[in-house]
Amino acid sequence: MADLVYRTIMHDIKEKIVNKEYDGMRLPDERSLSEHYQVSRSSMKRALELLAQEGIVFKKRGSGTFINPLYLKNRGLFKYEGSNLGITDSFSVPGKSQNIELLDYQVIKTDDDLKQDLFLTSSDFVYKIRRLRLLDDQPFLIETGFIPIKIAPDLNPDILKKSLFNYLEHQKNKRVTKSFLTITVEPSTLEDQVKLMLEPNEPVGIIEGIFFLDDGTPFEVSNMRVHYKYMKYNSFVNLNK
Repeated sequence: MADLVYRTIMHDIKEKIVNKEYDGMRLPDERSLSEHYQVSRSSMKRALELLAQEGIVFKKRGSGTFINPLYLKNRGLFKYEGSNLGITDSFSVPGKSQNIELLDYQVIKTDDDLKQDLFLTSSDFVYKIRRLRLLDDQPFLIETGFIPIKIAPDLNPDILKKSLFNYLEHQKNKRVTKSFLTITVEPSTLEDQVKLMLEPNEPVGIIEGIFFLDDGTPFEVSNMRVHYKYMKYNSFVNLNK
């Protein structure tokens, strides 16, 4: 419940920041915010810490908490801010809803790369899943994932037409909280052009890597091919730890 409280506050403050409801690019002090939201100082502090970790606000010692002006100018489309790293929760465009079309679903034997990446043996099998994601009627992402059957033995097409990571969290009490990703751009293929409605001279963004459960278990090897118009991802680097 405490987790829900500070994340709810964080999202509300973020919405107010986007709507420019704070004067002078500065947030009220922590005590005032705690009183406004009627929560403990610890919950308020945690919400502000999350905002700072994402680079949305920054604290200036002795002066208060200020809004990062670059956040307002360069808000990314990928926002890893929920309790898992799923695209459904981490990608949003105002006024548009996500839909998922299942392109392929099969069980295959592991090859050498999958054995290494997912810590499997030669006797293990994986799901190979291909899905097309849409914003309203606009396709924006083709994803291909490989998931060990032993981690999610009851996976089926109905589950895969919705958020897989939310299913894991809510039904299996497993959260995908870590990833190692590589982000690149390359010329679009014929399939990209057909499924993502790209012209032959238009590029495609590539996000590929491994997703891990919160206990450190490798869960999925994934390749995502993203329409270049939706390829915007911000990263905030903080070495002050």
